[in-house]
Amino acid sequence: MTLTTAAEKVLADNFAPWVLDLGLTVMTVGDQEAVLRLPWSDRLAREGGGLSGQAMMAAADTATVVAVAAARGGFVPMTTVQQSISFQRAVTGADVLVHARLTKTGRRMAFADITLRADGSGETAAHATAVYALLG
Repeated sequence: MTLTTAAEKVLADNFAPWVLDLGLTVMTVGDQEAVLRLPWSDRLAREGGGLSGQAMMAAADTATVVAVAAARGGFVPMTTVQQSISFQRAVTGADVLVHARLTKTGRRMAFADITLRADGSGETAAHATAVYALLG
């Protein structure tokens, strides 16, 4: 099984139905990172046409869980301890690429840096950091 296939299985098997409803797909995965695509949907837009921050935060969280699973060789129970996000520009009418990169992983904790960009844009739409407690 390839890393991408394994990551797609982690996504399908371990997230709530509303997270799966976001339509996230795994683009690439490595031993310390994952890139997911959040497809544009009018259902996720807020008034004014920009992608909602809640959808972007959920995508950042999900991409990080996939990156941790890749680093650990498979899914392990974990919980988000902290997530902070700064929104830098609106995303309208475009998919979002969510790049989660682990900056430190230990036996019980994982730390991540997450960048969100509109597909085709080199400019950051949002930047997040996150900390996870690894429970298994």
